[in-house]
Amino acid sequence: MDEDKYPAPSSRRRFVKGMVGSAALGSLGVAGSGVTTVPTNRSGVGGGNVEAKVIKNTDGPAPRGMSQIPVTVEDGYLKGVWPTATESGEVADGAAKTTLGGVTYSSKWFQYCGIQTHPKLVPDSEADNFLRADPGGRYDWEADLEPGTKLAVELFDDYEEWGNGVGDDGLGKPAAATWRSVEPESTLPVQVIRSPEIERLAQDDEWLAASTDRGFLAWLNKCTHLCCVPSGFKQSATVDGAENAVYCQCHQSIYDPFDVVSKVVTAFPRPSN
Repeated sequence: MDEDKYPAPSSRRRFVKGMVGSAALGSLGVAGSGVTTVPTNRSGVGGGNVEAKVIKNTDGPAPRGMSQIPVTVEDGYLKGVWPTATESGEVADGAAKTTLGGVTYSSKWFQYCGIQTHPKLVPDSEADNFLRADPGGRYDWEADLEPGTKLAVELFDDYEEWGNGVGDDGLGKPAAATWRSVEPESTLPVQVIRSPEIERLAQDDEWLAASTDRGFLAWLNKCTHLCCVPSGFKQSATVDGAENAVYCQCHQSIYDPFDVVSKVVTAFPRPSN
């Protein structure tokens, strides 16, 4: 079972049966994700291999982790950092890139699962970079937020003790969000957590010190297996290893947001026009 990285409760029979509805599940996404979930053809610009920072895939069929989105806090609100948002940002090889925490941060990190067709992944595109609530029934605490509400730091004040009855309390407080636009048809699905563990890790890690802020960490919430949108952090109490991790309900992949690693990934080309 370890060879193909399936969690213990899963089986090949369960996986094959699950494949029957995978196309439909993969296209659902979170409210407002508004992008296709299957790769388009390989022609275009800005493709190729790139080294990315990802939250590590620890179980299930996903081939790699999900790409991290650097964040900062601006005027009390959480904001995703786009590569051209700094003075050192540049456009080369069809991608936006900048140096952050000793790492080359590139817009190519997000060019997979059809998201490479997203209009706000054009290197010099202007967009709203604030992370905005996308409740969708995932977390009870978000239920009172209007979709599109900017995520304020104060909403996470209880992050050091927050719990939802899954796994351990006090690991961090999560939220479902969107990024790069306020229009429902052109947003990107994101997960974010504020965690004392992230604060601790950032003390001894140059990249995390530069790419997180006040314990906030975010990632593009697209499973790298069949492009489903994972249910999120601390959302499964029944799968071993998923209680304190990010779980993709479609084919049982698990990701660890407390283990950010470097991975060479293949970026699909963006459309040339």
